[in-house]
Amino acid sequence: MSRSITLQSVEELGGQSSVLARQRRDHEELDRLMHRYESGGLPSAERQQTLKDIFQLTFSHAFAEETVLWPVLRRLAPDGEELTSQVEEEHQQINELAIEIQCTDPDDPWHEQLTADAFALIRQDIRDEEDVLLPRLQEALGHDAARLRRLGTTWETVRRTSPTRPHPAVSRRPPGNALAGIPLTVLDRVRDAIRPGTPSPRQIAAVLTTTAFAAGLGFVVWRNRRSCAR
Repeated sequence: MSRSITLQSVEELGGQSSVLARQRRDHEELDRLMHRYESGGLPSAERQQTLKDIFQLTFSHAFAEETVLWPVLRRLAPDGEELTSQVEEEHQQINELAIEIQCTDPDDPWHEQLTADAFALIRQDIRDEEDVLLPRLQEALGHDAARLRRLGTTWETVRRTSPTRPHPAVSRRPPGNALAGIPLTVLDRVRDAIRPGTPSPRQIAAVLTTTAFAAGLGFVVWRNRRSCAR
C-alpha cells in the first residue's frame, strides 16, 4: 500500500490541486483550529466561533468525501466497502456529538467533555483517512496525477457548496446525501452568514449565489462522478 499522505511530498501526491493535497490542507487547518480552541486564553465568544469554524469545515469536508471520494474507492478497490463503512461511522458519530454540543451551555463542564470527544473522533478520522483510505485511493487510481487532480477539482467544488452543520439523520451515501444536500446547503449557509447584527446585502447576495449554484450541482456531480476517476 502507498505510504501515509502525511509522509509524501506534494509532487508524490499529484500536485497542489490533487485531491490528496487538498485533503491534507483541510486536515492541517482543522488541526490548527482545534489547537487554537484548546489553547485557552480566548474570549468566550471567540472560542465558540472557533468551534463553529471547526464544525463548518468538518461537515463540508466530510460531505464532499461521501459524495465524491468514497463512491470511487468502493468502485475501484476490493476493500473499499469495508474502509468507507468505518469512516462513515466516524462521520455519523461526529454529527451526533455536534448536535449534543449545540444543545449544551458552553459554561457547562459537559460541553467541554463532549467537545473533547468530538475532537478525538475528528483526529481519529484524519488519521484513518491519511494513513489508510487516501493512500488506498491513490493506489486504486494508479498514482495517476491527472486523475487525482480531476478528482480534486470535483471534490473542491462540492465541498464549497456542501452543508456546514450536523445532520445525523441524512444518509452518509449517495444518492440520499446528494438529494438532501441541496436544501440543507441553502439553510446552513444562510444561517452561517447571519452573525450578530443584520447581514449586509452583499452577504445575502453571496449566500444566494452559492446556494443557487448548489441547486444545480447534484446533477453535475452525478454526471461527472464516474468520468473524474478515469
